[in-house]
Formats: sequence, structure tokens, C-alpha cells
Amino acid sequence: MKLIIAEKPSVAKNIADALNINSRKDGYFEGKDFIVSWAFGHLLQLFDAKDYDENMKSWRMDRFPFIPLEFRYKIKQDGANRNIIDAGAKKQIGILKSLIDREEVDGIISATDYDREGQVIADEIFLYLEVEKPIYRLLLNEWTADEVKKGMANLKPNTEMQPLQDAGISRQWTDWIIGINLTSVTTLKYKLSESDQILNIGRVLLPTLKIIYDRDKEIENFEASTYYKLIGTFKTKSLEEFEATYYENDSEKFELKEYLDKISEILKDKNAEIVDKQTEKKKEYPPYLFNLSNLQGHITSKYKGWTSDKVLKVAQSLYEKKFITYPRTASIVLEESLEDRTRKVLETLKKGLPYENQIKFIKTKRIFDNSKVESHSAIVPTYIKPSSLSKDEEIVYSAIRNRFIMQFMPIAEFEETKITLKVHNQDISGIFIAKGRVQIVEGWRVVEKIETKDTILPQVNCNEFVDVTDSKVNAVTKKPPKLHTEKTLLRVMETCGKSVNDEEDSDEMMNAILSGYSIGTPATRAETIKKLKDIGYIKPKGKSLTTTELGKTIVEIFPVRDLLDLEYTGKLEKTLADIEKKKFNKKDFLDFIYDFTNRSVGLIKSDTSMLSKIKVKLPEGAEDLGKCPECGNPVVEGEKSFGCTNWKNGCKFTIWKDDKYIASFGKKVSKEMIILLLKNGKVGFRNLKSKKGNSFSAYFKYNKDEKSGYYKWELEFI
Repeated sequence: MKLIIAEKPSVAKNIADALNINSRKDGYFEGKDFIVSWAFGHLLQLFDAKDYDENMKSWRMDRFPFIPLEFRYKIKQDGANRNIIDAGAKKQIGILKSLIDREEVDGIISATDYDREGQVIADEIFLYLEVEKPIYRLLLNEWTADEVKKGMANLKPNTEMQPLQDAGISRQWTDWIIGINLTSVTTLKYKLSESDQILNIGRVLLPTLKIIYDRDKEIENFEASTYYKLIGTFKTKSLEEFEATYYENDSEKFELKEYLDKISEILKDKNAEIVDKQTEKKKEYPPYLFNLSNLQGHITSKYKGWTSDKVLKVAQSLYEKKFITYPRTASIVLEESLEDRTRKVLETLKKGLPYENQIKFIKTKRIFDNSKVESHSAIVPTYIKPSSLSKDEEIVYSAIRNRFIMQFMPIAEFEETKITLKVHNQDISGIFIAKGRVQIVEGWRVVEKIETKDTILPQVNCNEFVDVTDSKVNAVTKKPPKLHTEKTLLRVMETCGKSVNDEEDSDEMMNAILSGYSIGTPATRAETIKKLKDIGYIKPKGKSLTTTELGKTIVEIFPVRDLLDLEYTGKLEKTLADIEKKKFNKKDFLDFIYDFTNRSVGLIKSDTSMLSKIKVKLPEGAEDLGKCPECGNPVVEGEKSFGCTNWKNGCKFTIWKDDKYIASFGKKVSKEMIILLLKNGKVGFRNLKSKKGNSFSAYFKYNKDEKSGYYKWELEFI
């Protein structure tokens, strides 16, 4: 008998149904040959720092960096109260242990999602429970009965999945190491508010924040500029009117309005000759099948109130209900081996559609291409037609189904016409150009009734003359770039900024996606955007996203610039993808992360860029002698010196009471002297003694040496 462990109860139910197992027990289904049980996503989590060392309960600068010698797991904590164990997770771990320990169970089948995270969800359970029985892997892209049976007939030893586990564990440990260390040290170092706000630092969080920050800055620094264009209105002999734009030297943009006003005057009562007419038939292919990022972008830009996180949750629900294939994919095409399955799905879904007779199965590289599939094919419907979908599920399912059907519809065709006109006048050196477009074959566009705003031009021939009936000079102000939306942000994250073209997927962009060169993964991007909102680094502005003051400050002051760099983070993500493909070693990657974390902690600790923004309260009973010239916080008297109250955060402004330089002139550093120095920038003394015994008067200044970073005394004679 084999024990099958699914990632969630709903998937376990799909597997049980496919295997005709109807007997449900507490935490599992049991049949003759198989027991089917489940996790609830991660049942386990990594130890907290305080689990390794009780001293880590309180954050102190000198306790970081903190990297455990060996990473350990525990049953996950309750979501509402992190001080107690999640009761459901504890119970399910107990059930799984009792099932694994059964004498008749001679092997375990891991049936979690076929991805990095899914692999780790099961493997961490096996490691935690120290499972010694044989483990097999069920690798599926959907949970329909046909696919489950096919997958059960083609199980793989779980040992073959070691590279996937290595990549998943590396990702998990990396995010723990960077998150715990840099979040703690950053929060201690930069107190940006009176509250005890935690400043979250993460491998994927920061570069995503930087993308939004950069766009905000682009808009902020944008300088508006205006140019002018001349639009002429022309009338044919059959009294049809159309508009054309004036061009000189292949440009319709002019800096001087007066110049175009002059031409506009000349145009009155003139006619123009059609000197050229070009008509070209063009084809318009449907947009590619959806991957997760494109689906999220499509839905969030089309429907109000949707976030990428919500799209993923709804898609996940449709997947678990067997209506669509695995959603967390980066691919926009299908594996070539899916031809028969795709044909079956198409035949099922097209029945009863008003354009059913136009839907024909075809096999092309735009749909089936192994070279453009990484782990999982594009998101498509299964052969199971859904019923009683929620309103949200209907929106996401319809988008996926329609995009799928579009691939097998006729290619849309349109006719593009370009007419060139010349007004024969020595003062008008340029030409007028009119462009029009007419849809000839609606094709795939009928699926979503995509409206076209075609400009239809009248039938005219070369050498024909038309009358100028009107002309106007329009001012065009160049607009700043738009704020990022979740759609545009997801595209930049997906491709590390290689391309942000809305629909068309360039080869460069596809290569970036397939190589794993990205910010985060399809599975984590929505969660990253949500977390940035939750922690207050970004905020929504309508359908757009913008940085908050806190978010801006983090980008501007955080000294570990590598973590804000798209290229750097993209390389880290690509290395994780390379571990998955056996092109890189887990140990070498983690050694690199340990070294990076140690260096980063040191960099944050020694950073002084934020001293002036940190405001420290005057200690009780202390007298404020003046503002620190370094950071603006109060300077107070201590036992042996006068120093800045911001010393804990790294401000080194100090004047010792027994200062040897001042003593060499026969004077002492006093409270009154410090008050004057801080107020005026200098303090005067009379009856100073030189080395030769002469008396003189001078001002003392305490200035910072920019090269060394230290303060030193300077004399100014009176």
C-alpha cells in the first residue's frame, strides 16, 4: 500500500476521486491500494533566531550577523498568535507520521505542486519525520482524472528531484538569512519614526520597490515640452472629407507655432494632389496564451479592484477544482506532447459557441514549442467544463478560455492605407500624410468582441486633386511617463526590465524569462507586491502604484545598493534556476549568500548617511548644550566629554574635557565654551600662551576633515 501526500485537501480529493477512493477518515482518504492525505501548504517553518539562541529574543547590533550552523525546522506557528503552534498543522503532522509508520505502507508518493516550493513542502516533512521508506514523485500539470491516472503510471523516484529540492531549500534559507539579518540591523540602525516600526528588507522586496521608485522619480523630474502639428482637412469630388497631418523631413513635430500658422494661412482655398497611395494587407495574430504574470496584468488592468494577489488566489482555486492547468507558470506556449490533450479540450469547449464553425485545431510554433517551455506549459482550460463559478472565478476562467480559443480562430486581417498629398506652392515645402485602416477579417477578435477604432479613408487615386477645406494648428504637450500599474510592474519583474511591451513577447524577453533571469518567480511576485503595500513602502493610486515617504527613504538611504539593483537580483534568481538545472552547486550559492550577508551587515552598521534624519530624545535630567554639527541632535555633558546623544546610531561627535590641544594653550574645555562653539561655530579666547610664552587672542573652530572624517581644531587669530 502506498501513501500519497498532496499539497492541499482539495487536491487530495481530486486524486482520491480519480482513484475511486470514497472512504474519508480524519485527515485522509483510504482505499484498497492507496491512502491519500495532505498538507496545508507548509506545515513546517524554519526555526526563528531565538530558537537557536535565547539571547536573540531581543535585537542588539552586536548579535548580528546571525547565521545558524545548521538550519532546523519546527511545526509552523499560529497565524494569529506567533507564540503558539498552529493546532491544525500539529494535528496533520501527527496524522502523516502515523500513516507513514503503518506497517502495510511500503512507500510514499509526493503529490505536491510540481515546482520549487511544492518540492520543499513535501521534502521538509520527510526530513522532519526522518522517513526511511521509499519516496516517489507524482508530477502533474493538472488534476483531472485522466492526468492523475497517467501520472500514477509514470512515477519517478523522489531522489531524481534533488536539484529542485536544492533550489527550493537555497531560496528558503537565503530569504531567511537576508531577511532576518538585514531587517534587524536596518531597523536598529535607522529609526525612521517614533513607533517601533520594523523596516523589512528582502531579496525580492527591495528591487521591486526600486522599480516603482524609479518611475516616480522619472515623473517627478520630467520637464514638460510642447510641440505643434498642422492638421489639414481635405474634401474629395464626391464630397467625402478626411484629415491628414503635415510633415517636413519625415517629422510632424514643429517647435514654432508661428511657422505653421503661416502655412495654415496659405492653405486657404488651395487644393492638393494625391501624389502617392499605398495599400497593404496585414495580419494580426492573437496574443499568446497566458502565463501567470500576463494573466495578472490582463485582469488587473481590465477590472477595477483586482490585484495580482487576488488573480493568483482565484486561478489557484480554478486549478484545484480541475478547471485550468497549473497557474504558476512563466511559459506562454504548450509542450508539443500536449497536442492530443489540447485537441480534446478544444473540441469540448467550442461546442455551442456562436462562432463554433470558425474554430479549427492547428499545430503551430506560436502554440506548441518545447524550446519555450520551462517546467510548466502556459495556463489553459482542462476538458472539464465548469458550472456554478463565482463571479470572480468566471472573470478569470473566461479570460483563460477565451485566450485559448483565440489561438484556433482565423488570423485577423486588415487593410492599411497611406495617402500622401502635396499642395503645390513654393512656400509649402512639406507634404500631408493620411493613414487609415479597415478590418477585413475579424478572426479571433470576435471571441471578446474587441472593438477597433479604424480610420476609414475615402477611395481616391494618384494624381487626383482634393480641396483644402480647413486647417488647424494643434499644440501637443509631451506627457510624463505613467505610474506603474500591477500589469507593467509584473512585466518589469518578469523580465528584469528587458522589455515592457504590453502584449508582444520579443525573443530577448522570452530568453530572459526562460533563463530564470527575473525578480522573484511567478509564484511569489503577487505576494511581493501585496507585502510592499502591507508594510507601507508603496500605496495604490487608483489602478496605479506609487512609493510612500517611507518607501522613498528606504531606497535613498539603504547602503547595500546591490539589493536595489535589478541586474544583481536577477542574477541571484537565475542562479537558483541554474541549481534546478544542475548548472550550479547549492553549497557554493549558500557560501556566497553567507559572505554577502556578512558584508551587508557591516555596511549597514558603519553607515552614517541617515544620522541627520534620526531624532533622539534628550535624556532625562540632561541639559541641551546645542545642536550637534554632524546630525542636529542635542549635545550633552558626560563624565569625561561633551558628546552627541545620537552616539548609539553611530554619531561620533565628541569633545573630550581633557583635550590635549586646548590644554597646550593653558585652557580647559568647559560647558560654557561648548555652548558658544555650538551656537556660533567658533569660540574666542584671550591671554592664550604660545610655545614661546607670548600672549595672544584667537577663535577656536572645531571642523570636520572631509578626507579622514574626524573633527579637529583650527585657529583663527583675532
